[in-house]
Amino acid sequence: MSRAPVRAASRIPAVSSYADTPRPTIAWTADALTYTLRSTLQEADVSLFATLVIALVALLHVWFLVLEMFLWTRPTGRRAFGLSAEFAEQTKTLAANQGLYNGFLAAGLLWSLWLGPDGLAVARFFLGCVVVAGIYGGMTASRKILWIQALPAAIGLTLTLL
Repeated sequence: MSRAPVRAASRIPAVSSYADTPRPTIAWTADALTYTLRSTLQEADVSLFATLVIALVALLHVWFLVLEMFLWTRPTGRRAFGLSAEFAEQTKTLAANQGLYNGFLAAGLLWSLWLGPDGLAVARFFLGCVVVAGIYGGMTASRKILWIQALPAAIGLTLTLL
């Protein structure tokens, strides 16, 4: 006797629709103008502190994008990276490419926050990418990168694993 094969699709859990996704809610008290913001990330296993660190790492990478894509040849960008005007001009295309990659890292981290509890795996992936990039940059370019890029991401990644 043979059994009918089980279709692979029947073993895949159903994906909830966007409408089923919990979103932050505001509950107003009747006697005051105070309110409580309940975040979906706080309802998940991710602490508020982890969420703040993920947001910080994302904002740092938005800043890196701005520095590398738009301010590289200007005094602010040259000062941040210790570059001469001549070297900055020669390497501005490479810096813009590097800035774009930092923008992708920021976008991934912001996406993970937007997803709420479902974004935990996404946050871990992008934080891991930042840690690897920070370690590589710290070994090849400047040790400062370990402290500015890799350490905050490593803290965020650790907090998401607790």
